Amino acid sequence: MFAILLRKAWWVSGAVALAVFGLSRLFLAWDFALFAALPFAVIAAYVGVKQLRAPGARRIAKAIERLRAMTWEEFASAMEAAYRREGFRVTRLEGGRADFELVQGARHTLVAGKRWKATRTGIEPLRELEAAREVHEAHECVYVSVGEITEQARAFALEKKIRVMQGADLALLLDA
Repeated sequence: MFAILLRKAWWVSGAVALAVFGLSRLFLAWDFALFAALPFAVIAAYVGVKQLRAPGARRIAKAIERLRAMTWEEFASAMEAAYRREGFRVTRLEGGRADFELVQGARHTLVAGKRWKATRTGIEPLRELEAAREVHEAHECVYVSVGEITEQARAFALEKKIRVMQGADLALLLDA
């Protein structure tokens, strides 16, 4: 139930906290009722802070405009810096299938971002990234794009567990 509440709006957890407190108060002293509702109140506060920090539509649009104006070298440098801030060791890869290898502990992640400016992305770049995963024996793959991803490409990414980073996720990573 907590996992579900973490994906909902903050006020849902707040309402659950109030309901638990109210129902518990019918049978228990107020301090025990408060204790029963406390986990839901903590989740409401956590989700509320997370939602406040999430970028709005205007901020995402500005970030995407800045990304579209960048050259590949500027974009690659921004990606490297962002992933280093997140605690990854970043290596640029040559060969075109994947652009970066991220290492954090024993986990290896491949990131493909050379076609980040493409207006519409099909399945082929994702196939190339999947092939690179097999060659590098990576645990995860991330495909970065500011454009549209076709339904067929999204289905392939879901099937192969390739994370597609766009919009808000990309703005958060590079804006941090």
